[in-house]
Amino acid sequence: MFWDSTYLIVLPAILFAVIAQIMVKSTFSKYSNENNEHGYTAREVARKILDENGLYDVQIEYVQGSLTDHYDPSANVIRLSDSVYNSTSVAAIGVAAHEVGHAIQHAQGYAPIKIRNAIIPVTRIGSNLAVPLVLIGMLFSSLKWLVPTGIFLYTGVVLFQAVTLPVEFNASGRALKALDENLILYKDEVKMAKKVLSAAAMTYVAAMFSALMSLLRLIMIANRGNRRR
Repeated sequence: MFWDSTYLIVLPAILFAVIAQIMVKSTFSKYSNENNEHGYTAREVARKILDENGLYDVQIEYVQGSLTDHYDPSANVIRLSDSVYNSTSVAAIGVAAHEVGHAIQHAQGYAPIKIRNAIIPVTRIGSNLAVPLVLIGMLFSSLKWLVPTGIFLYTGVVLFQAVTLPVEFNASGRALKALDENLILYKDEVKMAKKVLSAAAMTYVAAMFSALMSLLRLIMIANRGNRRR
């Protein structure tokens, strides 16, 4: 019950996720030592890009932690972390500009982010209940209908991760374009910021791969249970 060969399906995904996390931390750390020539702080850059897009009502706040940066659409606030808020590094500026990219997506009604927000409730249910439902359905023949229900719910998790990819890549694209076209960073600095955002993007690719492999494992477990009956 606690170990079977299907775990081998998710091991590559776990390894991929670990490598992605190491890459994003090491890349951010590397370019945190590269300060931008203009001397802008990440907060100043975020405010500048927001104002240039007419998003004067979006506030910028400080949040504790390292790389806990995010845009909160419910509060219309961009929160920048310890390692970003007052930093003048190209790494911090890249991260701040990325979060502004999300604010712009919301303001412009970017379709993928609407889809992602719409399926968040299903995703939360699926991530918490999918595996228990499948196991219960396999244990009790009268409840076998729970197996496809659990698999269906976990499909929502995979869909969420799939939609997240274009959302994150688009936000990074918007960020780099703003940094370049508004002359906030020099060309070589934009390239550094791109490396930071590219490394961060790999964590979302890893999450997508992990969700897909977990879904495949659930399907394999369900099929094996059917053969035993």
